Amino acid sequence: MEEARILTYPEAIAEALSQEMLRDDAVIVLGQGVDDPKRILGTTKGLLEKFGAMRVFDTPVAEDGMVGVSIGCALAGLRPVHVHIRMDFLLLAMNQLVNMAAKMRYMYGGALAVPLVIRVLIGKSWGQGPQHSQSLYPLFMNIPGLKIVCPTTPFDAKGCLIASIRDDNPVVFIEHRLLYYQRGYVPERSYSLEFGKARILKRGRHITLVGVSQMAIECLRAQRLLEDSGIEAEVIDPVSLYPLDMDTIENSVQRTRRLLFVDNSWMPCGAGAEVIARLMENKKVRKIEVKRMGFAFTPCPTAPALEDGFYPDPFSIAETAFKMVHPNKNIIFSEKNIKKEEVEFKGPF
Repeated sequence: MEEARILTYPEAIAEALSQEMLRDDAVIVLGQGVDDPKRILGTTKGLLEKFGAMRVFDTPVAEDGMVGVSIGCALAGLRPVHVHIRMDFLLLAMNQLVNMAAKMRYMYGGALAVPLVIRVLIGKSWGQGPQHSQSLYPLFMNIPGLKIVCPTTPFDAKGCLIASIRDDNPVVFIEHRLLYYQRGYVPERSYSLEFGKARILKRGRHITLVGVSQMAIECLRAQRLLEDSGIEAEVIDPVSLYPLDMDTIENSVQRTRRLLFVDNSWMPCGAGAEVIARLMENKKVRKIEVKRMGFAFTPCPTAPALEDGFYPDPFSIAETAFKMVHPNKNIIFSEKNIKKEEVEFKGPF
């Protein structure tokens, strides 16, 4: 029987990288800050000491060029894990990702493979503002040839990262900064999780809450608020955005008849829009109520007071869900209904 170890999210990522680098000499880790004292908030801790500067190395502030280098390494037989400390600046490498990495296997009839993992950090912290807090995964969901994962729990983070490293396709691996404070059970052994499998975090019967990345945590907190008001919410973490596990979501919504999708990005053309469109196209799914939540459709404000209104939180999610279940009733949730430590920000980063 395995020992029930509790690890943080960064510890789970660091362990996945270490185990895969021990297993396969072709795995390398590169990116801005992977070898600095903080080691990307602990996610590359110990790797330089174990594997040396030939396999763990810093890169220039040249996203387009370094993604090109990573693609070349992958084509040459290595399995690079390229770390981007902010997803915002992955935009500088869109040609490399969209026109090169995502299409090479298709263009060459499977003769080539691009086993590349792009680790990107997203999310708010202390006034990151318009250019440092964006969650741009909907852009990548529109590109065939890319796999996209955004695990929420430490257990899923380790298993998904190992699966991503072993996959022969480019994978965009998304990590929210606030998830770095999550702790959870993580086996010491090496294990790989299948792409396209959602995780039901909490069972319920009145409404389905689907939250992407950190929003899955906010949905769990909202579920606790709703529980006190007599509503049993089912909470689902998609884990993988492409491939997307529609079966788990459809089965849940068939039972609850209500879906509130909480995106970790803007709503137009987002993950929630895609899920709701697929539900509406499914002839087996009928007479359901659906709603989306996400970022206010404006660049993210820098001031914390304005930032509070930009993102969904447990209170706004719970109030929206309550209204869907009880359309003729109103309720206001506040911090009086939930422990402060459950929702406080513990930065800075």
